[in-house]
Amino acid sequence: MKLKQLESLLQRVEGFERPKLLLEQYPTSPHIAACMLYTIHTRFDDIENKLVADLGCGCGVLSIGAAMLNAGLCLGVDIDEDALGIFNRNAEEFELANVDMVQYDVCSKQTDNLSKKFDTVIMNPPFGTKHNKGMDMIFLKSALDMARTAVYSLHKTATREHINKKADEWKVTMEVIAELRYDLPATYKFHKRKSIDIEVDFIRFSAK
Repeated sequence: MKLKQLESLLQRVEGFERPKLLLEQYPTSPHIAACMLYTIHTRFDDIENKLVADLGCGCGVLSIGAAMLNAGLCLGVDIDEDALGIFNRNAEEFELANVDMVQYDVCSKQTDNLSKKFDTVIMNPPFGTKHNKGMDMIFLKSALDMARTAVYSLHKTATREHINKKADEWKVTMEVIAELRYDLPATYKFHKRKSIDIEVDFIRFSAK
């Protein structure tokens, strides 16, 4: 599947109806999702026939894209029942048999039963702003515990130095694959502008 075809298909994925601020529910755009997944697939071969987890999956755009790229199975994980309901509708719309979802709190720190159960973990985690300071690192630590091969994640470029220190502390290799501009739409009432560009790193983490 070509990149443009993947992006075109992902534009049909339904997004959040009533985003929840405390969960930092911002949509992953079809463009960013397609670029992330296509790179993981073509450059690293970490999707096709692999067991993939999508942490904080929301409405499932990354999971559905991974399934379209022939993941063995992609499991979407999210705490929010409403988002998973939309995800379920999206999966049914595309008639995908290799995608599933589960309601689970990634921050519960009870991931022992999921330790090294997945080949690849993909995610667009909360950036850890506003009421969620440090949430990005909690997601990353859980993802690293769950992945056998690699974790692919988006993080604010401004936090790169901090994440690098954590990667060294956790003895994992960190590679910034791309620097992206994340166009954040005005989702919540406190947003004064229609959208804002945030500089974001697309990072691959793997065991040293």
